[in-house]
Amino acid sequence: MPQNSPDIDGLHAELIELLGEKSVSREDRALDRASVDGAYLSPVISEKLPLGHADLVAWPTDAAAIAATVAASVRHGVPITPRGKGTGNYGQAIPFAGGLVLDTSRARAIVEVGDGYLVADAGAPMAALEQAAIATGQQLLMYPSTANSTLGGFLSGGSGGTGSIRHASNSDGFVLALDVAHPASGGELVHVEGEDAQPYVHTYGTAGIIARATVRLEPLQDWRGFYASFDRFEDALALIHPFALLEPTPRLTSADNPILSDALPRVPGLADGRASLRAILDVATLDEATRLVESVGGRVEDVTEGPIETMKISMVSYNHPIEWLQKAYPDTYFHVEVSGDALVTRIDDVQAVYPGGMLHIESQHGRPIGMLAGEYVSEDEVYAGFDKLLALGVGFHNPHQWFVDFHPDRTRELATRTDPDGLLNPGKLVPPTVVTGGKVS
Repeated sequence: MPQNSPDIDGLHAELIELLGEKSVSREDRALDRASVDGAYLSPVISEKLPLGHADLVAWPTDAAAIAATVAASVRHGVPITPRGKGTGNYGQAIPFAGGLVLDTSRARAIVEVGDGYLVADAGAPMAALEQAAIATGQQLLMYPSTANSTLGGFLSGGSGGTGSIRHASNSDGFVLALDVAHPASGGELVHVEGEDAQPYVHTYGTAGIIARATVRLEPLQDWRGFYASFDRFEDALALIHPFALLEPTPRLTSADNPILSDALPRVPGLADGRASLRAILDVATLDEATRLVESVGGRVEDVTEGPIETMKISMVSYNHPIEWLQKAYPDTYFHVEVSGDALVTRIDDVQAVYPGGMLHIESQHGRPIGMLAGEYVSEDEVYAGFDKLLALGVGFHNPHQWFVDFHPDRTRELATRTDPDGLLNPGKLVPPTVVTGGKVS
């Protein structure tokens, strides 16, 4: 950080000149809203709140204004925390050092839709991008389960989502190019393509703030929403791998036990008191999917059509079933992100790691992944379960921390060049010596 104190008053005045009075605020309500994100999903993080509070919030309306806002903040020595819709679950958008929250959600322009690509500003909602792609006979390779998340937020803080069974994560070929802003750019957008763009993905804006992105499209498919139910969760589990192998590849497959399923918003395809499997399938695979369901004693509950209907299935995948579980049973559950074949082959052992353990499972790029819920007692209990998971052959990601853990060494090296004074999202890029057992010590 610079030696001089941040000049909030000076930055406020300059941003009014740059962006206009309605695009900058120091009002308490605006600052309060800008200082929280979806970290409430983690009781571990919730116990530590508040982790920071904004001094100023700005809403630039296009990519160039995002870069100008970054440059003004640097001139006044003010820390910058980038924000999309604030739906991230790890505290990535909380301004640990105060300063400016740069809210990109008004920079919503879809600049161009071409053959195999789409260009949009950071605040464009993913659902709007999908609609724009569909209008040209194309589709996004993937989009997050929170479909109204912004493009910049998904690329900076997200990972996989709907479409990732085939395409893995947003750092695996989804991003073709980025226009980023950082302190070293002096107010200019820096255009990076291909491999040069990847170090800015999933790094919470700590090395550069994504202002505009070019992402990959593919030909549009004829999708159907598919709902099945089962007497036993184990029968739904048995279909996770066979469904992932359907050709054409499904866009999404999720399954839950009856308790989790009953906590979800009710639609005709969800049968009360039964385990649920939900999928977004190419229409050509419906007969085979039906055969698979019936082969293990399940039944098809509903088949739906249209982008809105398939997006409803997306919205109850990945973290969302845990969020609905927490709403149904307040102050009870936490979760850990898990992966590996043991989620299917050793389900009883996996669920026994935590009291009241329940697994929400997905298919993702050739392997099962999921969210293991447990009854929350303490942070120490959460971390004690990690060794048990590893002993079962279960991979995990800790959703109760806020630091960059995707190629952190690469990110730190890049940030020494792009952000030498550490103004970008302070507190999220930490030295490796302070990380022990997946948490900051």
